[in-house]
Amino acid sequence: MNGTEDIRIGDLRQRIVIEQPVRVADGGGGAVESWSEVGEVWARLRPLSGTERSEADAIAGSVSHEAVMRYRDDLGPELRLRFGTRVFDIRVVFDIDERRRFLRCLVEERDL
Repeated sequence: MNGTEDIRIGDLRQRIVIEQPVRVADGGGGAVESWSEVGEVWARLRPLSGTERSEADAIAGSVSHEAVMRYRDDLGPELRLRFGTRVFDIRVVFDIDERRRFLRCLVEERDL
């Protein structure tokens, strides 16, 4: 994707939830990480590639996806995306044409 000419608002069909980590005290001097909703956006989510690897005598896979959405300035690798029950760790976020119109996020689907 070289620019926004490939993106139409009608392509943003999936409702994606943006989440941030929240640390909650566990009462024993430690903390438990949970996730809190930052917002919901319309996005285009599509797979780019998949890989398989062997971990502890089992096959584990990861799928890289692309999420395109309208520009927002609060998105980064410390956040994650959720689509239904599927969770995606954000790896990279960039402004597609550097005009603050659309963001392209490269994400990795997490096995839960």
